[in-house]
Amino acid sequence: MLAWLFARSTGRRFLMRIEDLDRVRAGAEKRQLDDLAAIGLDWDGQIVRQSERLAHYDAAIDELTAAGRTYECFCTRREIQQAVSAPHGPDGHYPGTCRDLSAAEIAVKHDSGRPPAIRLRAEISEFAIEDELHGSYTGAIDDVVLRRGDGIAAYNLAVVVDDAEQGVDQVVRGDDLLSSAPRQAYLASLLALTVPRYAHVPLALNAEGKRLAKRDGAVTLADQRALGRTADEVRGILAASLGMAEAGDKPGLDELLRGFDPAALPRTAWIFADL
Repeated sequence: MLAWLFARSTGRRFLMRIEDLDRVRAGAEKRQLDDLAAIGLDWDGQIVRQSERLAHYDAAIDELTAAGRTYECFCTRREIQQAVSAPHGPDGHYPGTCRDLSAAEIAVKHDSGRPPAIRLRAEISEFAIEDELHGSYTGAIDDVVLRRGDGIAAYNLAVVVDDAEQGVDQVVRGDDLLSSAPRQAYLASLLALTVPRYAHVPLALNAEGKRLAKRDGAVTLADQRALGRTADEVRGILAASLGMAEAGDKPGLDELLRGFDPAALPRTAWIFADL
């Protein structure tokens, strides 16, 4: 709802993209779209599904490879974790184990039968972005994965390609992804793509300060309906969490749109209780 308010308040389109590169439970897409429609959210144009756009991601990787910006990585997750956790490890980032392998070493790795991932050969260590809520933010740049060993494009690459091709100029999402924005902006710059404006907003968390999960109670609209709440009441709960309504109010989207002010949004997470 917050992303919708950002878009509609500035006359932008609100685009719907299904990020389904990983396996998605049957029926999950329909349930999510039905939930959005139930609280009045609409979108512009056709729904884009990442699973149908693999050739676009491959083309971007080919472009980076032709410019000498990629390399093959044969490391397992365990090997990377061990290297990172070792004394004097590289602060949680990929240690560059495969970055400078010789042709002979690469041939041996291929002979082992382990399919390689494709990583970005980053040439800088930091990149700065501008964020609607956080202002100027500088984040670390590392040799991020562009294509996994199973041949599927990585999220950081896919969203950059999709945003550019869909004409997205504003990205609104949870602040758990703030640290990913500099990587994505850097990738966009390497591909000569326009970097969008960002707005990273606080998450809804459980009482332990962790991301919501099914065990935390009625976290979906279907769950709330089962408790007897209407879609209008659920929209009111969301609005109250943003400081845009009083508890118990049931404002319509038009009312919320008229009063929407990004500068007034909370800067801390909303702790979800089983309402």
